[in-house]
Amino acid sequence: MTTSNPFVDPNIASQTTELNPNYAIPVVFVLSGIPLIWVQPIAAGVVAIFGLLLAYQASTIRLVFTATDLDVYRSQEKFRTFPYQDWQNWKVFWFAFPVLFYFKEVKSIHFLPVLFDSQMLKTCLQKYIPLEKAK
Repeated sequence: MTTSNPFVDPNIASQTTELNPNYAIPVVFVLSGIPLIWVQPIAAGVVAIFGLLLAYQASTIRLVFTATDLDVYRSQEKFRTFPYQDWQNWKVFWFAFPVLFYFKEVKSIHFLPVLFDSQMLKTCLQKYIPLEKAK
């Protein structure tokens, strides 16, 4: 989905893709907490609270692919920028039910829960950072 996000530089807005949120992982955690209540109430609370935290993050954090960078927005404010030229590798774990997005930059490694449209994530990664280029 190409968008003209008002928080992205207007000169490159036509070249940006913002990923839609996906609440599958938070819902799984919250629902997993329900049967745990009878087995271990404290663990159930921890699992459910973690699911709610992930739901909050899914609603407030946005990934925006631009022509040159992956921008991370938190509550409509640019939080972090990852230039593609610094990327060495990336991988999305378990495409049947993607839960973790990994990418390695020159100076650091990043792991993110998949709280956004995983199919669009894969499409954007293949478009902007083909694995041949990332290695």
